[in-house]
Amino acid sequence: MTPFKFLRAASVLSFLFFLGHSAEAPWTPSDGGATSTVIGLMKSYRFEILGSQRTYWEFYEGFGLLVSVLLLLEAVVLWFLATLAVQDAQRLRPIVVAYLVAKVAQLILVVRFFFLPPVVLTAASTLCLALALWSSRRAPTEPR
Repeated sequence: MTPFKFLRAASVLSFLFFLGHSAEAPWTPSDGGATSTVIGLMKSYRFEILGSQRTYWEFYEGFGLLVSVLLLLEAVVLWFLATLAVQDAQRLRPIVVAYLVAKVAQLILVVRFFFLPPVVLTAASTLCLALALWSSRRAPTEPR
C-alpha cells in the first residue's frame, strides 16, 4: 500500500474516534447512584482560576469537547496530508513523524486511562501512521 492509503486510513480512524467520542458526551458511565453523586459534587464546587469561576464539571466537559475538536482537526489534516503524499510523500515525512510520536504518546495514555474502543482506534491509527512513514521512504510520488 501507499502512504496515501495509510494516511487516508488514519484519517478515517480519527474521524470514527471523533464520532464515537462526541456521541458519548458528557462521557459519564451511567446515570444514578454514585455517578450522580460524583457529578453533583463536580458541578457544585466552584473555585477561582486565573480570574474565572469554574467547577470541576466545567473542566471535565470542556476538555471532553476540546478532545472532540482536536480529533476532528486531526482527521481533516491527515486527509489533506494523504492528498499531498500523492505528489511527494518524502517531503511529508517530518510531519508524519510528528503525528506518529504524538499518536504513540496518545496510545500510552489511552491504554493507561481508558477502555477498549479508544485503545483499538488509537492503536490502528498509530499503525497506519507508522506504515505511511515506512512506505514513504521508497517512493516519492505515487498514483492514486
